[in-house]
Amino acid sequence: MSLPRRVDAARDVAFDALRAVRENDAYANLVLPGLLAARALNARDAAFATELVYGTLRGLGSYDAVLASVSSRPLAKLDPAVLDVLRLGTHQLLAMRVGAHAAVDSSVSLARAKVGHGPAGFVNAVLRKVSARDLEDWLAMVAPDREVDPIGHLCVVHSHPRWVVEAIRDSLGGDLAETEAMLAADNERPAVTLVARPGRADVDELLSLGARPGRWAPTAAILDSGSPSSLPPVQAGRAGVQDEGSQLVALALSSVPIEGRDGRWLDLCAGPGGKAALLGGLAVQRGARLLAIERQPHRARLVAGAVGETADAVIADGTAPAWANGSFDRVLVDVPCSGLGALRRRPEARWRRQPSDVNALRPLQRSLLQSALDAVRPGGVVAYVTCSPHLAETRDIVDEVLASRNDVERLDARPQLPGVDLLGDGPDVQLWTHRHGTDAMFLALLRRSLA
Repeated sequence: MSLPRRVDAARDVAFDALRAVRENDAYANLVLPGLLAARALNARDAAFATELVYGTLRGLGSYDAVLASVSSRPLAKLDPAVLDVLRLGTHQLLAMRVGAHAAVDSSVSLARAKVGHGPAGFVNAVLRKVSARDLEDWLAMVAPDREVDPIGHLCVVHSHPRWVVEAIRDSLGGDLAETEAMLAADNERPAVTLVARPGRADVDELLSLGARPGRWAPTAAILDSGSPSSLPPVQAGRAGVQDEGSQLVALALSSVPIEGRDGRWLDLCAGPGGKAALLGGLAVQRGARLLAIERQPHRARLVAGAVGETADAVIADGTAPAWANGSFDRVLVDVPCSGLGALRRRPEARWRRQPSDVNALRPLQRSLLQSALDAVRPGGVVAYVTCSPHLAETRDIVDEVLASRNDVERLDARPQLPGVDLLGDGPDVQLWTHRHGTDAMFLALLRRSLA
């Protein structure tokens, strides 16, 4: 069915992406590229659609507070498609350089095309009210008072659920100023970070193609413009897109001194393969071999594609290992987690995840860490990693597992990240987006005691 003339392609794509996120639990970073390619948007329209989608998802909590204050109907009673249109319109009005008339008019046309003529009038009325103030004034009106309810204030102003704000606050030792800085960093567009996979590419090659050096990792480069998929090293799999925090935790495991044998490395939860590709290259350079395992077949295929000839990728369950205890010298266990450390990349996850999801993952996280400690030989090292700052799936998991064992030493991880500042008191490392510009990765380094 053809669209009305005034519904432009960028807004049409943005609406369909939000609908897929809402209806199918899709992730924007997976569904949006396909929509952009299928609709053949030019670069300018693709950039506009991308900002619409990600900006709306990041600001959804703030925008819903504004919309609730001006809507004649409770938001929960609205047709979800109407609410999608209202959120897209509110983002244009309050956070983009779109004129009020254009934002309202285009939203009305979108509502008419996607939902019907009746809802279009409602959208017009609501967005005209939204256009009466700027974002700062709206937040001053709709956010709880900072002195009376500081957490509630941060939730609305920085668009995060209360339980996530509380988890970040707790991990930051109750410091509300740092909590606010982290929430604000979650809402910034992340840089495109590349990894030069050891033995297959080097950073200088990436720099020659227009990237700039990473902040911390010697394998990292930042691409400020252009598509990473257009770069020959990325096309060939010699380099990839990988957050600098993910690179740092893999490099930390590889740098821990160990005595004796150092030829067998294990990645216990390797999908989708970024850390395995980095570790596999390092292992080859050191005369070692990495075994990368992944339980889900489709993710195992991604691992195999990422590691190439540098590692052995197999389908296996890390909680039911097929190898003898003490078989490996270095083990990475990057456990499934809430993903709260990467909300700037997957903003929809903050609205999709619940506290119960964290609790549900904890038995698996404990089991995988136990399996990793059993797999490493005495004198060998395990890196326990999560992309989360939530204490329940970081420090608490390590504490609980170590309380049940007398054969593990907890190492100070900070010396294995040379040059990285603001790493706290140790021994574990929690990276932070607002401090380090990385995803909020957690790292604990554990040595199996010598007999």
